[in-house]
Formats: sequence, structure tokens, C-alpha cells
Amino acid sequence: MNWLTLPSFVVTVGVLVVIHEFGHYLAARLVDVRILRFSVGFGKPLLAIRRGADRTEWVLSSIPLGGYVKMLDGREGEVPEAQAHRAFDRKGVAARVFIVLAGPMANFLLAIFVYWVLFLGGMPGVRPIVGEPAINTPAAAAGFANADTVISVAGEPVATWGDLRWTILKEAVKREATTVEVETERGARVTRRIDLSGITKDDLDKDLFGKIGLRFPRPNAPAYLGRMLPDKPAERAGLATGDLVLSVDGKPTATWSDFTGEISAHPGKNLELEIERAGRRFVLRATPDEVFENGARIGRLGVEIPQELVERESRRMTITVRYGPVDALAKATQKVYDLSAFSVKMLGRMIVGDVSWKNLSGPITIADYAGQSAQAGWVTWLGFLALVSVSLGVLNLMPIPLLDGGHLVYYFAEIVKGSPVSERTMEIGQRFGIALLLGLTFFAFYNDLNRLFTG
Repeated sequence: MNWLTLPSFVVTVGVLVVIHEFGHYLAARLVDVRILRFSVGFGKPLLAIRRGADRTEWVLSSIPLGGYVKMLDGREGEVPEAQAHRAFDRKGVAARVFIVLAGPMANFLLAIFVYWVLFLGGMPGVRPIVGEPAINTPAAAAGFANADTVISVAGEPVATWGDLRWTILKEAVKREATTVEVETERGARVTRRIDLSGITKDDLDKDLFGKIGLRFPRPNAPAYLGRMLPDKPAERAGLATGDLVLSVDGKPTATWSDFTGEISAHPGKNLELEIERAGRRFVLRATPDEVFENGARIGRLGVEIPQELVERESRRMTITVRYGPVDALAKATQKVYDLSAFSVKMLGRMIVGDVSWKNLSGPITIADYAGQSAQAGWVTWLGFLALVSVSLGVLNLMPIPLLDGGHLVYYFAEIVKGSPVSERTMEIGQRFGIALLLGLTFFAFYNDLNRLFTG
């Protein structure tokens, strides 16, 4: 965590709560329900102001983990006869459904607006170019090669590495084979079929791409050496920063990829390296360390890629995705729909045990991600804000008493039976809802603390 964690978390939660509760507030005003209090946060009020003809109390409370809109309601207190027509419980079921739905809908609309602004202004990203996959991985079995550019996954277009991660995650959850269209380094378009049936529920919470074998490409540049890692084979062999490796055991190494490929393929073997240093050519011998990666035995010399090469590759890989106003709106709407549908599917799979409950996050993880995204820049933070806004909208629509979705269940039952559900039914539902939410909160906090202390 960094110094931005707490303030960015407070701002993120504050924006989302205000938008959500303002949705309820605005809908209630539209159907002429009197608002008694609009509170950001729970607990003891820190600041309270009364404004408007209804003398609505606008409150900032001490616990910044939510908020609420308190309306005139005969179930919660005495209602003056002159104000009875403005009480929430006296309104028709359609009006009550409208008010309850307005909160989650406000979160979805906020996410659409944010993504629209980002797509309109330009979303920075990394080109979806993949590297040579590690052996014994699904990507290797599918035939992926260094510098393949992914065009689509399961027919869904891919423009950045972010898109690639999202589409692969959706396919990995299904645990089936899927098609990936790529453009090879020579410009040919081919379709590769990657088998994701071996992905486990724990893999989804760990290094999913590492398990699949998809990784960034190796630089297609001359094999100049960067910093030597201390007490590693490269340093012990006498290699130095700035050396150009011309060949390994007589095999030319025209690029950094050729060099690292030869080293990886010969763990524990004493290799002859032809080096050029300050215009002079000579030969050194080095034996790569043996390491294991995805169950495979590979070689490592312990030398870093030059920083200038990293920067050059970064410029080559960077892309800005931008759309016109209409296309940006369509793209933003589709993204919010996809995120919502995927969230519902993940929740369903958690319930049946297909997906680990480790994927459930609480306020500590959200605070950490808020800080990281804020540190990365306002574009990244806005993307994070939109993502959490979608999650909040989906969560509130879950059919759990105390949440908006639970109230909607009562109202739909009222429509079916022609009368409101009984007080006893609502009381039992409320107890069930409290127990379920406490259980979910426990899991979320446990996962947060586990990530915090174990990484």
C-alpha cells in the first residue's frame, strides 16, 4: 500500500455511495416521496445540514462504508395525515420498484459514462503481442509463437493486453477449449485452439496467464547484455553490461530472443559464448543455472535486459485505443453489460463451488487497488471506479433481504399475490439477510487479510 491508499479509497467509496443514493433520492422525488435524510456513511453524524422545502437533512456520518436515503414511511414512524400521500409505503408497487431500482441503475449509468469518457479520450494500453510460451503449457500446445499478435478470442475482438486478459478470463471460467485468432510475425492470420479445460478454480485467483503460458514477447533486438545479477553464472563467467552476444556454442544469436532461447534450452551445460566488447571479439564459457518453470527444466544465466531496450520495447508495444462519440457509447454500454453478466456468473459459480471464494474481495483489497490505480494516474483510477461501480450495482441487485434486490423480491411477490408480504415474512427475511451479509463480510475480510499478509 502507498500514501494514496486511504484518500483514494475514501474518494472512491464516497463517489459511488453518493451516486447510488442519489439514484434513490432522485427517483423518490420524481414520484413525490418526501426525503427525511440523505446520509453518506453510517453511524454518528459528523456534519448535518437541513435544506429545502421538506427540510431534508443532509448528513456526513462517521463510518464511510455506505450510505442511505431515509424516506417518509408509515412502517418506521407516525406519518401526519396531510403527508400520507407522500409516504413511501403508501405509493403503488410500481413507484416503489422504480425507487429501489434507481440506486443500482445509477451505478451502471456512472460506469457507462466513465467508460464513454475514457474511450472517447483514448485508453492507453499494450498491444496484445505474446511471447514464446513456456513448454508444457496450453499456449505451447496450441502452437503460439513469439511475436504473435492476438486479433480475437472466441470471436471477440482484442485491441490491448487488457482486452486479452478479460476475454481469456471469461473463457477460462468455462474450462473448455477456445479459439484464438492471431497474426504471426510474418503477417499471416491463423487460428489457434487453446485448451483451458485444465484450469482449476485456484488458478483463477493466482497467475492465470502463467498457467496458460501467455506472456509478453521477448525483444526482437540485438543481444546486448544489461546488468549482471550478483553471484550468478553470467557474472562468474566474466560477462559485463554492454556485451553483445554473437553466438552460443557456434549458433548465431542475432536477437535477444535467440540468446535467451539458447540459454533456456541448455540448463547445466557448459556453453561457449562469442562476445563483442568495445569492438573486440573473444570467447567466454558459462554454465546456466538449472531452474524449473511450469514443471520444465530450463537454464538461466542471471543477466537482465538493458534498460534502454526495455524502454524502446515499451514504446513499440504501447497503443492508445480511441473511438468516436457514438462508437464510444456503444463500446461503454457493452463493457458494462459484459462486466455485469460476468459478475453474476462468477457469483453463481462461487455458490456451486466451481470458483474459489478467494475471489471475493472486501474493503481492504478495494482500498489497496484504489491506491495503486490512483498512483498509476487518473485514467487508471477512473477505470477502477467504473469497475467497482458495476460491482456495486450487481451486488445490490442480489436477491438478499436488506439489499435492493431483496426489496424487489418482496415487491414482485406483492404483484403476484395482489397484496404486500406479511410483516412476519419480512422479519424472517431480514434475519436471513443479516446472517448472509455477515457471512459474506467475514469471507471478504478473511481474503483481504490473507492477501495482505501472504501476498
